[in-house]
Amino acid sequence: MTRITRFSAQILTLCIFILGLAAAPVATSGPALSRIQDKGELVLGTSGNMPPMNQKLDDGEVVGFDIDLARLMASGMGVKLKIQTMAFNELLPALQKGDVDVVISNVTMNPKRNMSVAFVGPYMTSGKCVITKEERLAKATEAENLNVPETRLAALQGSTSAEFIKVLLPNATMTLIEDYDGGVRMINDNKIGGILTDYPICLAMLKKYPDAGFVSLFSLLSYEPIGIAIAGNDPLYINWTENFLKRVDGTGLLEELAVRWFGRPIDEEQEEE
Repeated sequence: MTRITRFSAQILTLCIFILGLAAAPVATSGPALSRIQDKGELVLGTSGNMPPMNQKLDDGEVVGFDIDLARLMASGMGVKLKIQTMAFNELLPALQKGDVDVVISNVTMNPKRNMSVAFVGPYMTSGKCVITKEERLAKATEAENLNVPETRLAALQGSTSAEFIKVLLPNATMTLIEDYDGGVRMINDNKIGGILTDYPICLAMLKKYPDAGFVSLFSLLSYEPIGIAIAGNDPLYINWTENFLKRVDGTGLLEELAVRWFGRPIDEEQEEE
Protein backbone atom coordinates (compact mmCIF):
# COMPACT_ATOMS: atom_id res chain seq x y z
CA MET A 1 0.00 0.00 0.00
CA THR A 2 1.46 3.40 -0.97
CA ARG A 3 1.94 6.13 1.62
CA ILE A 4 -0.89 8.24 0.11
CA THR A 5 -3.27 5.29 -0.05
CA ARG A 6 -2.40 4.27 3.50
CA PHE A 7 -2.95 7.82 4.74
CA SER A 8 -6.32 7.98 2.99
CA ALA A 9 -7.32 4.67 4.56
CA GLN A 10 -6.34 5.98 7.99
CA ILE A 11 -8.47 9.10 7.56
CA LEU A 12 -11.42 7.04 6.30
CA THR A 13 -11.12 4.62 9.23
CA LEU A 14 -10.96 7.48 11.71
CA CYS A 15 -14.05 9.14 10.22
CA ILE A 16 -16.02 5.88 10.35
CA PHE A 17 -14.91 5.38 13.94
CA ILE A 18 -15.96 8.84 15.13
CA LEU A 19 -19.23 8.78 13.20
CA GLY A 20 -20.03 5.38 14.66
CA LEU A 21 -19.61 6.71 18.18
CA ALA A 22 -21.46 9.93 17.46
CA ALA A 23 -24.47 8.12 16.02
CA ALA A 24 -25.82 7.52 19.51
CA PRO A 25 -25.33 10.42 21.95
CA VAL A 26 -23.56 9.55 25.19
CA ALA A 27 -26.08 8.99 27.97
CA THR A 28 -25.36 11.02 31.07
CA SER A 29 -27.09 8.96 33.75
CA GLY A 30 -23.79 7.74 35.23
CA PRO A 31 -21.82 9.99 37.61
CA ALA A 32 -18.51 9.83 35.74
CA LEU A 33 -19.94 10.38 32.27
CA SER A 34 -22.16 13.20 33.56
CA ARG A 35 -19.15 14.94 35.09
CA ILE A 36 -17.11 14.58 31.90
CA GLN A 37 -19.95 15.86 29.73
CA ASP A 38 -20.71 18.79 32.03
CA LYS A 39 -17.13 20.08 32.07
CA GLY A 40 -16.60 19.31 28.38
CA GLU A 41 -13.26 17.58 28.86
CA LEU A 42 -11.80 14.18 29.59
CA VAL A 43 -8.93 14.48 32.06
CA LEU A 44 -6.20 11.96 31.31
CA GLY A 45 -3.63 10.90 33.87
CA THR A 46 -0.34 9.67 32.42
CA SER A 47 3.29 9.54 33.52
CA GLY A 48 4.80 11.20 30.45
CA ASN A 49 8.08 9.32 30.82
CA MET A 50 7.50 6.03 28.97
CA PRO A 51 8.25 6.63 25.30
CA PRO A 52 6.82 5.58 22.89
CA MET A 53 3.74 4.92 25.05
CA ASN A 54 3.74 8.43 26.54
CA GLN A 55 6.37 11.14 26.59
CA LYS A 56 6.51 14.78 27.64
CA LEU A 57 8.58 16.75 25.14
CA ASP A 58 10.84 19.68 25.96
CA ASP A 59 8.15 22.13 24.85
CA GLY A 60 5.63 20.56 27.25
CA GLU A 61 3.62 18.65 24.65
CA VAL A 62 2.75 15.08 25.63
CA VAL A 63 2.76 12.51 22.83
CA GLY A 64 2.70 8.76 22.35
CA PHE A 65 0.56 5.69 21.74
CA ASP A 66 -1.35 6.18 25.00
CA ILE A 67 -2.03 9.83 24.23
CA ASP A 68 -3.43 9.07 20.77
CA LEU A 69 -5.69 6.42 22.29
CA ALA A 70 -6.94 8.90 24.92
CA ARG A 71 -7.54 11.49 22.21
CA LEU A 72 -9.73 9.03 20.32
CA MET A 73 -11.61 8.35 23.54
CA ALA A 74 -12.27 12.06 24.10
CA SER A 75 -13.35 12.49 20.47
CA GLY A 76 -15.82 9.66 20.87
CA MET A 77 -17.34 11.47 23.86
CA GLY A 78 -17.45 14.76 21.99
CA VAL A 79 -15.21 16.50 24.54
CA LYS A 80 -11.68 17.90 24.67
CA LEU A 81 -8.74 15.99 26.09
CA LYS A 82 -6.89 17.50 29.05
CA ILE A 83 -3.60 15.82 29.96
CA GLN A 84 -2.11 15.72 33.44
CA THR A 85 1.32 14.18 33.93
CA MET A 86 2.43 12.84 37.28
CA ALA A 87 4.67 10.17 38.79
CA PHE A 88 3.57 6.68 37.78
CA ASN A 89 2.81 5.60 41.34
CA GLU A 90 0.52 8.63 41.79
CA LEU A 91 -1.73 7.86 38.82
CA LEU A 92 -4.17 5.35 40.31
CA PRO A 93 -4.54 7.27 43.61
CA ALA A 94 -5.37 10.37 41.51
CA LEU A 95 -8.01 8.34 39.67
CA GLN A 96 -9.51 7.15 42.95
CA LYS A 97 -9.70 10.73 44.25
CA GLY A 98 -11.37 11.93 41.06
CA ASP A 99 -8.49 14.20 40.06
CA VAL A 100 -8.38 12.48 36.66
CA ASP A 101 -11.11 10.71 34.69
CA VAL A 102 -9.00 8.00 33.12
CA VAL A 103 -5.46 6.62 33.36
CA ILE A 104 -3.77 5.43 30.17
CA SER A 105 -0.08 5.04 30.91
CA ASN A 106 1.20 1.58 30.02
CA VAL A 107 -0.51 0.27 33.17
CA THR A 108 -0.52 -3.49 33.64
CA MET A 109 -3.87 -4.91 34.67
CA ASN A 110 -3.30 -7.05 37.76
CA PRO A 111 -5.48 -8.28 40.65
CA LYS A 112 -3.96 -5.92 43.22
CA ARG A 113 -4.65 -2.79 41.17
CA ASN A 114 -8.04 -4.13 40.12
CA MET A 115 -9.11 -4.14 43.77
CA SER A 116 -9.23 -0.33 43.72
CA VAL A 117 -9.98 0.65 40.10
CA ALA A 118 -11.70 -0.85 37.08
CA PHE A 119 -9.74 -1.91 34.01
CA VAL A 120 -10.89 -2.16 30.41
CA GLY A 121 -8.73 -4.10 27.99
CA PRO A 122 -6.16 -5.13 27.35
CA TYR A 123 -5.42 -2.80 24.45
CA MET A 124 -1.94 -4.33 24.25
CA THR A 125 -0.22 -7.42 25.62
CA SER A 126 3.41 -7.03 26.54
CA GLY A 127 6.09 -8.73 28.62
CA LYS A 128 9.21 -7.93 30.56
CA CYS A 129 12.42 -6.95 28.84
CA VAL A 130 15.92 -6.05 30.06
CA ILE A 131 18.04 -3.31 28.50
CA THR A 132 21.71 -3.90 29.28
CA LYS A 133 25.30 -3.79 28.09
CA GLU A 134 26.35 -6.80 30.19
CA GLU A 135 26.86 -10.02 28.27
CA ARG A 136 25.80 -12.13 31.27
CA LEU A 137 22.43 -10.38 31.49
CA ALA A 138 21.91 -10.44 27.74
CA LYS A 139 22.46 -14.20 27.58
CA ALA A 140 20.21 -15.11 30.53
CA THR A 141 17.46 -17.51 29.48
CA GLU A 142 15.39 -17.76 32.67
CA ALA A 143 14.55 -15.47 35.56
CA GLU A 144 16.38 -17.73 37.99
CA ASN A 145 19.63 -17.09 36.10
CA LEU A 146 19.38 -13.46 37.21
CA ASN A 147 18.48 -14.15 40.85
CA VAL A 148 21.92 -13.34 42.29
CA PRO A 149 23.30 -10.23 44.06
CA GLU A 150 25.57 -9.54 41.09
CA THR A 151 22.49 -8.76 39.02
CA ARG A 152 22.00 -5.01 39.41
CA LEU A 153 18.68 -4.02 37.91
CA ALA A 154 16.74 -0.77 37.95
CA ALA A 155 12.96 -0.46 37.64
CA LEU A 156 10.51 2.41 37.55
CA GLN A 157 9.15 3.20 40.99
CA GLY A 158 5.65 1.80 41.51
CA SER A 159 5.77 -0.35 38.36
CA THR A 160 5.10 -4.06 37.91
CA SER A 161 8.75 -4.35 36.88
CA ALA A 162 9.76 -3.37 40.40
CA GLU A 163 7.31 -5.93 41.78
CA PHE A 164 8.69 -8.52 39.34
CA ILE A 165 12.21 -8.05 40.71
CA LYS A 166 11.02 -8.04 44.31
CA VAL A 167 9.05 -11.28 44.00
CA LEU A 168 10.89 -13.31 41.35
CA LEU A 169 14.42 -11.96 41.77
CA PRO A 170 14.67 -11.38 45.54
CA ASN A 171 18.44 -11.91 45.58
CA ALA A 172 19.11 -9.39 42.83
CA THR A 173 20.15 -5.83 43.66
CA MET A 174 17.32 -3.46 42.74
CA THR A 175 17.43 0.30 42.26
CA LEU A 176 14.22 2.30 41.88
CA ILE A 177 14.28 5.09 39.29
CA GLU A 178 11.90 7.92 38.43
CA ASP A 179 12.54 7.95 34.67
CA TYR A 180 14.30 5.83 32.07
CA ASP A 181 16.77 8.47 30.92
CA GLY A 182 18.13 8.50 34.48
CA GLY A 183 18.41 4.72 34.32
CA VAL A 184 20.39 4.95 31.08
CA ARG A 185 22.83 7.33 32.74
CA MET A 186 23.23 4.86 35.60
CA ILE A 187 24.06 2.08 33.13
CA ASN A 188 26.65 4.27 31.44
CA ASP A 189 28.13 5.14 34.85
CA ASN A 190 28.23 1.42 35.76
CA LYS A 191 25.96 1.97 38.75
CA ILE A 192 23.52 -0.66 37.50
CA GLY A 193 23.74 -3.50 35.03
CA GLY A 194 20.43 -3.00 33.29
CA ILE A 195 16.84 -1.77 33.36
CA LEU A 196 13.86 -4.10 33.63
CA THR A 197 10.81 -2.68 31.87
CA ASP A 198 8.05 -3.53 29.40
CA TYR A 199 8.75 -4.58 25.84
CA PRO A 200 7.56 -1.38 24.07
CA ILE A 201 9.81 0.69 26.33
CA CYS A 202 12.77 -1.51 25.39
CA LEU A 203 12.04 -0.91 21.71
CA ALA A 204 11.95 2.84 22.25
CA MET A 205 15.19 2.89 24.25
CA LEU A 206 17.07 0.89 21.63
CA LYS A 207 15.80 3.31 18.99
CA LYS A 208 16.65 6.39 21.08
CA TYR A 209 20.19 5.27 21.89
CA PRO A 210 21.31 3.40 18.74
CA ASP A 211 25.04 3.93 19.39
CA ALA A 212 25.06 3.18 23.13
CA GLY A 213 25.82 -0.51 22.75
CA PHE A 214 22.59 -1.60 24.40
CA VAL A 215 21.07 -5.00 23.80
CA SER A 216 17.68 -6.28 24.94
CA LEU A 217 16.68 -9.53 26.59
CA PHE A 218 13.10 -10.61 25.96
CA SER A 219 13.21 -14.14 27.33
CA LEU A 220 11.75 -13.54 30.80
CA LEU A 221 8.32 -15.16 30.73
CA SER A 222 5.68 -12.79 31.99
CA TYR A 223 2.19 -11.77 30.95
CA GLU A 224 1.61 -8.03 30.89
CA PRO A 225 -1.93 -7.08 29.80
CA ILE A 226 -1.96 -3.29 29.40
CA GLY A 227 -5.33 -1.67 30.06
CA ILE A 228 -7.33 1.52 30.50
CA ALA A 229 -7.95 2.35 34.17
CA ILE A 230 -11.18 4.08 35.17
CA ALA A 231 -13.15 4.51 38.38
CA GLY A 232 -15.24 1.48 39.26
CA ASN A 233 -18.35 3.28 40.49
CA ASP A 234 -20.02 3.95 37.13
CA PRO A 235 -21.22 0.86 35.19
CA LEU A 236 -22.24 3.00 32.21
CA TYR A 237 -18.75 4.53 31.96
CA ILE A 238 -17.17 1.08 32.14
CA ASN A 239 -19.57 -0.23 29.48
CA TRP A 240 -18.93 2.77 27.22
CA THR A 241 -15.17 2.26 27.49
CA GLU A 242 -15.48 -1.45 26.73
CA ASN A 243 -17.45 -0.72 23.58
CA PHE A 244 -15.07 2.11 22.65
CA LEU A 245 -12.07 -0.22 22.83
CA LYS A 246 -13.86 -2.92 20.81
CA ARG A 247 -14.59 -0.36 18.09
CA VAL A 248 -11.01 0.96 18.08
CA ASP A 249 -9.72 -2.59 17.70
CA GLY A 250 -12.38 -3.65 15.22
CA THR A 251 -11.76 -0.71 12.88
CA GLY A 252 -8.01 -1.34 12.86
CA LEU A 253 -7.09 1.87 14.67
CA LEU A 254 -5.11 0.05 17.38
CA GLU A 255 -2.96 -1.49 14.68
CA GLU A 256 -2.55 1.91 13.01
CA LEU A 257 -1.35 3.39 16.29
CA ALA A 258 1.11 0.53 16.74
CA VAL A 259 2.48 1.07 13.25
CA ARG A 260 2.83 4.78 13.93
CA TRP A 261 4.67 4.44 17.24
CA PHE A 262 6.49 1.10 16.89
CA GLY A 263 6.92 0.87 13.13
CA ARG A 264 4.78 -2.29 12.93
CA PRO A 265 2.09 -4.09 14.96
CA ILE A 266 3.42 -4.78 18.46
CA ASP A 267 2.49 -8.50 18.35
CA GLU A 268 4.55 -8.89 15.18
CA GLU A 269 7.54 -7.32 16.93
CA GLN A 270 7.38 -9.81 19.80
CA GLU A 271 7.00 -12.82 17.51
CA GLU A 272 10.28 -11.93 15.82
CA GLU A 273 12.25 -11.67 19.06
